[in-house]
Amino acid sequence: MSILLRGGTLVDGTGAAATPGDVLVVGDRVAQVGRVDEVPADCRVLDCAGLVVSPGFIDPHTHDDAAVLRPGALDGKLAQGVTTVVVGNCGIGLPPVRLIPGQAPPPPLNLLGTAAAFAYPDYPSYLQALREAALQVNVAVLGGHSALRVACCADWHKPASRHEIDAMAARLDEGLACGLAGFSTGLAYPTAIAAPTAEVTALARVSARRHKPFAIHLRDEYDGVWDALTEAFEIARDSQAFLLLSHQKTAGPRQRGRARELLDRIDDAARDLPLALDAYPYDAGSTVLDAESVRQSREVLVTWSVPHPELAGRTLSEAATALNLPLDLAIPALQPAGAAYFHMDPADVRQILTHPRCMVGSDGLPEDTCPHPRLFGAFARFLGTWVRDLQLVGLPEAVRKVTSLPAEVFALSDRGVLRAGARADVAVWSRTEFADRATWTHPRQLAVGMRWVLVNGCVAWSPRGSGEAGGQVVGG
Repeated sequence: MSILLRGGTLVDGTGAAATPGDVLVVGDRVAQVGRVDEVPADCRVLDCAGLVVSPGFIDPHTHDDAAVLRPGALDGKLAQGVTTVVVGNCGIGLPPVRLIPGQAPPPPLNLLGTAAAFAYPDYPSYLQALREAALQVNVAVLGGHSALRVACCADWHKPASRHEIDAMAARLDEGLACGLAGFSTGLAYPTAIAAPTAEVTALARVSARRHKPFAIHLRDEYDGVWDALTEAFEIARDSQAFLLLSHQKTAGPRQRGRARELLDRIDDAARDLPLALDAYPYDAGSTVLDAESVRQSREVLVTWSVPHPELAGRTLSEAATALNLPLDLAIPALQPAGAAYFHMDPADVRQILTHPRCMVGSDGLPEDTCPHPRLFGAFARFLGTWVRDLQLVGLPEAVRKVTSLPAEVFALSDRGVLRAGARADVAVWSRTEFADRATWTHPRQLAVGMRWVLVNGCVAWSPRGSGEAGGQVVGG
């Protein structure tokens, strides 16, 4: 089928100025960009007058590992124009973990769901499941360090032995050979905090040999962020892997207001290191519930709790009152659980996210009972509130940050730009209407203002909602 997007404002993803024009899609490729005079006989014509036509957005930081396999679960992403998601971030992934039936996944793997979700004993089986599924969006997969440690280490509370590092490296290399897009770690988490720098470097080298990036959730995002950054730079230099700094921030009462200092450190490292970073347009983060993050935050919201599901959506203080416990005892009483942490300065968030090397990543947690609104709102909030309303960055640069920049990081050479021959991942949206509707009390509300979304030439989103499933496994 051919589709003509007629008369829109074209923002091609490269950072170039917007221009009026048409986009002709034939099959799964963009056939022509500019003025299209000869229209194929069987062509479907979509009137894009008054609308922005851009490449589909690439979400470089998600935890959609299980959600991508569920029909309709990515509607919240399509409503924001997202056509590609990267899963396996922060060292968290489904393969190659094997759990005994009924066994609870250790934190933070439990952010991806219950034991039933961990049905993939190796990377080829998970990638094959993705290829056989009706994917709503394209999916790139990172091999997660914590998942590898749980699968390969006799005791992941300890540094891996040489034999265990070799086993992890072999599993990772097998995955990279059959389609993984890179390697990630989350050194702040209990499943990986025991890993010394040398262990991570050994695995990052495996990714580098395959010319794939290395994404890191730093060992400390609070007062130890400076030493943690130094460690990340050391791993990247020694492994020669492209470095991606995940959900970069300055968090906690003693680090707020230091974003410029942080970015200067990153810019200095970038003189001899290929690197990028991602962030989300909110001053609250979200992950598993832990006492240190509570201590560093001005407010905490419970996002899920296994023993007390009724308290999801309540503040931690309210949950403690409901349990008739002091705050410090309420934390273990809610476990296993997740939380959102208000621990950043909004001015820091704006400074980091508007940096030229920074991509927009949602970092959403679809398995949460009451998820952070970034899951359904990050891209609409960025392009609506931040770009259109606050004018923190110009439209062409903003679109580059959500299209060609992540495409470059993950070597998606035929995505992220509007040009003849590129894959037909396209978002058509109203600049005046595009906005997030997800809130802390109603976090699963769809964004508004997205008219059509094409994924590999299939109309995946329209005014009627989600449509054809045209997604593919990418980045391998």
